[in-house]
Amino acid sequence: MIRATLILARREWIRFFRQPHRVIGSLAQPLLIWAFLGAGFSPSFRTPGMEQISYTEYFYPGILLMLMLFSGIFSTITLIEDRAQGLMQGVLVSPAPRMAIVMGKVIGGIAIAGIQTLPLLLAAPLLDIPLTWSGLVWLTGGFLIATLGFTALGFLIAWNMESTAGFHAVMSVFLMPMWMLSGALFPLDHAPMWLKSLMIINPVTHALTLIRTPLYHSPMELLTSSSYWWAGGIAITWASACLVLALWRVNQVERGLDPARFISQSPKGPS
Repeated sequence: MIRATLILARREWIRFFRQPHRVIGSLAQPLLIWAFLGAGFSPSFRTPGMEQISYTEYFYPGILLMLMLFSGIFSTITLIEDRAQGLMQGVLVSPAPRMAIVMGKVIGGIAIAGIQTLPLLLAAPLLDIPLTWSGLVWLTGGFLIATLGFTALGFLIAWNMESTAGFHAVMSVFLMPMWMLSGALFPLDHAPMWLKSLMIINPVTHALTLIRTPLYHSPMELLTSSSYWWAGGIAITWASACLVLALWRVNQVERGLDPARFISQSPKGPS
């Protein structure tokens, strides 16, 4: 299983770098959104308790989370293409465990997300964010949880899709709103009550907390923060549930017509 998992993960890695437009698009779109929204909203971003933070800096963790989202989407949308090209059928009939299919996609998505976030992490000193090496370790843990959740959820959705157009529709009405209601665009504390309730039950909100908090707090402060551990528990539960559901869905056998049952129910009986 380990060998099959690593082969499928390596295939995702190779496919990503063999598609230059995908490399550029998956990184350029979040950067452009960050630059345009940051420049547009910074003059009017006045939130009590956050007067010293520009909107560009506030939006920074949300852009990191967006990279996780896009990585999970693009690494699982290839599942639909593999099915159309016949590759997935070959993997399903091979001796490799079906768990390797899920883990290969997830590990491949995490690796791709990791390489995409490196250029953005270099921007942290430019924003005067006090990111230390120990904070980077905690930040990496948040990255892994967020990417695992997005990739496993994307896999679960893509497995039941017949076309990439259908997947993009689900992304537009389901995955992107999860990111938008995570606190990436605006603070949770000052949102209307009905919107705040949606943001609280959104697991991506808590995944964003795991990314935002290590940027401004020391590891000792994180160890003693009950809100941080609460967010971590919810985010880990969300990511684990998505992974378990994806594994369960793949392990289900797609049953067609059973010949023995058809013969036994036939009025003429077996010929």
